[in-house]
Amino acid sequence: MGKNEESHPLFETRRAKGIFIHRIFSFSMFLGILFIWVYRVSYMPRKSSEDGKWVWVGMFLCELWFGLYWLMRLSLRWNPVFRQPFSHTLSQRYDDDKLPGVDIFVCTADPKIEPPMMVINTVLSVMAYDYPTHKLSVYLSDDGGSDITFYALLEASNFAKHWLPFCKKFNVEPRSPAAYFKSISSTAYSDDSINSKELVIIKKLYEDMESRIENAGKSGEVPEEIRSKNKRFSQWDSFSSRRDHDAIIQVCLFIRVSSIISNGKIILNVDCDMYSNNAQSLKEALCFLIDEEKGHEIAFVQTPQGFENLTKNDIYGGALRVIYEWEFPGMDGFGGPMYIGSGCFHKRDTLCGRKFNDQESLKHWNGEDINNDQSITKTSLHLLEEKSKALLSCTYENNTLWGKEMGLLYGCAVEDVITGLAIQCRGWKSVYYNPKRKAFLGVSPTTLPEALVQHKRWSEGGFQILLSKYSAAWCAYGLISPGLQITYCFYNLWVLNCLPTLYYSIFPSLCLLKGISLFPQMSSPWFIPYAYVTLGENTQCLLEFLWSEGTIKGYWNDLRMWLYKRTSSYLFALIDTIFKSLGFSSLDFVISAKVAEENVSQRYKKEIMEFGNSSPMLTLLATLALFNLFCLVGALFKGGLGMLMVLPLQVLLSVVLVLINLPLYEGLFLRKDKGRFPTSVVFKSMAVALSACVLSNVNVFTII
Repeated sequence: MGKNEESHPLFETRRAKGIFIHRIFSFSMFLGILFIWVYRVSYMPRKSSEDGKWVWVGMFLCELWFGLYWLMRLSLRWNPVFRQPFSHTLSQRYDDDKLPGVDIFVCTADPKIEPPMMVINTVLSVMAYDYPTHKLSVYLSDDGGSDITFYALLEASNFAKHWLPFCKKFNVEPRSPAAYFKSISSTAYSDDSINSKELVIIKKLYEDMESRIENAGKSGEVPEEIRSKNKRFSQWDSFSSRRDHDAIIQVCLFIRVSSIISNGKIILNVDCDMYSNNAQSLKEALCFLIDEEKGHEIAFVQTPQGFENLTKNDIYGGALRVIYEWEFPGMDGFGGPMYIGSGCFHKRDTLCGRKFNDQESLKHWNGEDINNDQSITKTSLHLLEEKSKALLSCTYENNTLWGKEMGLLYGCAVEDVITGLAIQCRGWKSVYYNPKRKAFLGVSPTTLPEALVQHKRWSEGGFQILLSKYSAAWCAYGLISPGLQITYCFYNLWVLNCLPTLYYSIFPSLCLLKGISLFPQMSSPWFIPYAYVTLGENTQCLLEFLWSEGTIKGYWNDLRMWLYKRTSSYLFALIDTIFKSLGFSSLDFVISAKVAEENVSQRYKKEIMEFGNSSPMLTLLATLALFNLFCLVGALFKGGLGMLMVLPLQVLLSVVLVLINLPLYEGLFLRKDKGRFPTSVVFKSMAVALSACVLSNVNVFTII
């Protein structure tokens, strides 16, 4: 290999185009925001006895927050970068023996919510990476300690002996069996070629395995014939419950077993519902981690979470398109994206607490981390399993740095994000890699309650980070770049958006009902900044969404979820965080269901919003929707279409709120399926909304 080939980088970094134009536009938007602030201060009612005085003050505080939060959001678009790895250069430069060992951890917790068949499809997909087998180890961590999941893993280990050679022989994609069989057409089985014959055989093996595992899942027991022949199941004899059982560890295949279970220089962690969709993604991630010039600075490579079950218009905004296509590249431009859990490739030593040292480099990867001993006997394997049980005990990390300065940091709903921040505060950088063919595909929530609970967990965890000793706002000062500090704060402050959004959703509608003006008339020059900022912001957001392969209807759905998250998920996250900080409740981690019931699934495919329960978050959304409807109807009844000329912006805001809530009105009054709102929610929300409208006829604002 020549010197030029040896010095060629393993990846390139490109700056986003059109940044200068975007910055000019952003400057004009900021001027518009400044004029809005000036208008609020200049035209604020001077006497507290005047109608709307304190409502006006509240509007000013809301618009002040929206403007400042917009500035934080602007930082995410200030300097985005995009990465491109050169995996062919990696293959030319490093033969199999020089590649680092990789340990892959797949996590699951509950076989009812996370079915074993889904789990083993993820396991099989990462086992089939285009990577030297003796350098790859796969570990399944089951917090629930399910014998059904272990039985499924035993079945998968036998099937893998057929599946892995099949994948490599025909270079199939994706390498999750379920996803692969779903992706190929029925005609592929009818051909007389050798390929189709082998396809029929491997599919039959998979279906037989699937049938056995699902039967065990339905009965809740491992077949007695299997249990009696395999002594490994005796470890479940002392099993008490999911939360109370002895440590259980088993090695299913004599693949690489090194150190005490794991010592690969690279660690990949994957959620059990996020199967590998790209067999090359492991080598592509290595291009960043072991690049001779920049690799020594990089602690982890984060790939976006893709989802295979999204509807055309993404009814619940599960794709997070703008975050993954625009905002994470913006974080990368300031030193790297946050660690978001699944689909992240780590250097082991950085995850275990090592600080960055610019003098160190990664010019040589000689594979010395590998204990490639293929002559493990049953006796030595048994001793290894027994010795390793201590690592799984609940008390192993007591009086150690684990969970505090090493490994994942405990005590936060988003332990992944706070762990990544701690790594970056030790001087490391990270890389965001968004390949054309998604590295991983998973399952997005299929009901509104699931989506809201998920966002509650994320926003609550972010706020906990802000209040913790790892806070990006103050503790990270001087340890990471100012731009990265701001972007972390942007996400950590999600919950606080609930207050101004709720205010803007309630008081303009109330004032519309009473005929109190809160915005400038169309004939006033102060109307221009409101119109410009509103039009400019929504146009930019729409263009970003469309550029991210979304649809116009999908953008409308995303806007709806933006409102729902802020007025429910974020509000309850804020309340829970306050109560937990006062010691009234403990931290709970809620697992989202990964498989929907058949009727729910059919409604989801038709993009019919699913409600179905009477949770406080749904009750609040229904109440707000009815309140806005009653205020708009009442105002038009009192003032007619003339209200449109007198209070144009307030009418427009109320109309948008009503239109965006149409699915809620259908779920309250028109639908008959089980996905509608329960009757109890209908009555409660109507009673509260009507009471608020009636009380607004009293001179509430003067009383305030």
